[in-house]
Amino acid sequence: MSAPLLEARNIVKRFPGVVALRDVSFALRAGEIHSLCGENGAGKSTLIKLLSGLHPHGSYEGALFVDGAEARFRSLADAERAGIAVIYQELALVEEMTVAENIFLGAEPRNALGLIDWPAVYRESARLLERFGVAIAPAARVAELGVGQKQLVEIVKALAKKSRVLILDEPTAALAEHEVLILLDILRDLRAQGIACIYISHKLDEVLAVCDRITVLRDGASITTLEVAATDKADIIRHMVGREITDLFPRRPSPVGEARLEVSGLSVVARAGGRPILRDISFTLRAGEVLGFGGLMGAGRTELLMHLFGLLGRRVAGEVRLDGRPLGAEAPPAIIRRGMVLVSEDRRRYGLILDAPIGFNLSLSALGEFAPAGWIDEGREFRRNDELFRSLRVKAPTLEAVVGKLSGGNQQKVVLGKALMTDPKVIFLDEPTRGIDVGAKLEIYEIINQLTAAGKAVVLVSSELPELMGMSDRILMLHEGRVGGEFRRGEATPEDLLAAAMGQTAVTLT
Repeated sequence: MSAPLLEARNIVKRFPGVVALRDVSFALRAGEIHSLCGENGAGKSTLIKLLSGLHPHGSYEGALFVDGAEARFRSLADAERAGIAVIYQELALVEEMTVAENIFLGAEPRNALGLIDWPAVYRESARLLERFGVAIAPAARVAELGVGQKQLVEIVKALAKKSRVLILDEPTAALAEHEVLILLDILRDLRAQGIACIYISHKLDEVLAVCDRITVLRDGASITTLEVAATDKADIIRHMVGREITDLFPRRPSPVGEARLEVSGLSVVARAGGRPILRDISFTLRAGEVLGFGGLMGAGRTELLMHLFGLLGRRVAGEVRLDGRPLGAEAPPAIIRRGMVLVSEDRRRYGLILDAPIGFNLSLSALGEFAPAGWIDEGREFRRNDELFRSLRVKAPTLEAVVGKLSGGNQQKVVLGKALMTDPKVIFLDEPTRGIDVGAKLEIYEIINQLTAAGKAVVLVSSELPELMGMSDRILMLHEGRVGGEFRRGEATPEDLLAAAMGQTAVTLT
C-alpha cells in the first residue's frame, strides 16, 4: 500500500498549563474525504493548525509526513507549497473585489512587463469555475454573492493554488440546506479528481453522507478511526463523548401558561418606502413553551427576532403585545427591562466582547442591577456572575478567563448567561447550537428545559430540522417573510417542514 498523502504521527502539542494534543495520529489518503470529529476542545483546531503550518515545526513533538517524507512546515506558505489549503468558517475574501480578483489575490499572472495580466486573471478564473462546476461569473463582486456562493469561491481559490489537500472547517455552518447539497456534490467531484479533503463538522448526517473515514478526537487524543460504511451516528457519538447518548433531543414539555408574546398581522419594511421583509405574521408564545421557527436562508427568521427586539425595520401593519401590553418601536434596553432578550446567531460579532473576561461579559446586560447608586457593587456582581458560571458549567478556570479563548460551546453558555442575568420572561434563541459539539448541544437543550420549567417562554430559531422537531412544542416555518406552515410537536415529518419552507403548503393550527 502506498504511503498516506498526509500523516501525523504521535503528535503532542503543549501550551502553558495545557496539553492540547496527546499522542495524536492521523492519516489522509489521496482522493479521500476524511472527517475529524470531536467535542469542542477535543483538539481538532489545534491539529489542523499543525497540519497547515500555523503551529510550526519545533513547536510540537511527533512528526508530520507528506507522501511518506517528513515535512517541517515553518509557516502557512510552506504548507501551501506542499499542496495543503485551509478553508475556515470565517471566509477570507475581499468583499469589494470581484470573484476573479479574489481567486488570484496575491498570485496574479503577470505579463512581459511585470504588470498584472487582467485578461489572464479572468480567463483562468472562468476556466477554474467551469472545471469545478461553480456557476458564478468571474466579474461578480463577492459582496453581491450569497454565503454558499462565497464558500464555493473560497474552495476554487484554494484549488487555484494546485492544492492536493483541502481542510474544511465547519464549511456548512452558515449554509441553507440546498447549498449544503451543492457543496457536498462538489466535494464528491473533487474526490473523483484525486483531491483529498479533511472535513470538520458537528453535523454527523453530513459526515456520514460524504466522508470515507472518520477520526474521532477526545480530550486531545485520537480515540479511533472508523470506516463510514461500518459505523453509524450513535457509534460516533459514543466515541466522541465517551458514553452512550440515547436521546439527542431531550425535550421535557412543561405546563403551558399565560400568553407572553402575541404577534398579530405583523408586516415590516427594512426602510421607509421599501418592500416588506415580513408579511402578515401572527403567532402566540406562552409561558413554559418552546416555539420553533424554521425556513430556508433569507426566509425572515432572524429579521423577525431582530425586529421584535427593536433592532431592525419599520412596522407598517400589525400589533405586538408583550405580557398583555403593546410593544411598539422601543429600543433594546427598554425591551430588556420589559423582560425580553435576544441571543444572536453570531455570538462572536454581536454576543460577546471577545478580549474581555467571562465575568465582564456575563454582567454586561444587567449592570444597572449592580449599580443602583451609579457605582458598581463589585461583590454583588461577582456573586451573581459566579452563580451563573457554576450553574451553566462553563469550562474555564475562573471568571477572569478571556472569553475569546473558550471553545464555541462555552462561549455560547456565556452568551446565554448574559441574557439570563436580566431575568427575562421571553428568550429569543437564534441558532443557539450552531458550531458547537454534541455534548455542548445537550447542555444547551437542558438549559432550555430548565427555562421552560421555570415558566419562561422560548423562541428557538434553527436551520437543523431534527433540532426543530426534537426541541419545539410547536413549529412555524417561514417562507419569503410569511408563515408557510404551523405544526404541533410530533405531527410533521422533515418533508412536511421543508415543503412549508418552500411555500408548497400552508398549514394553520386551530
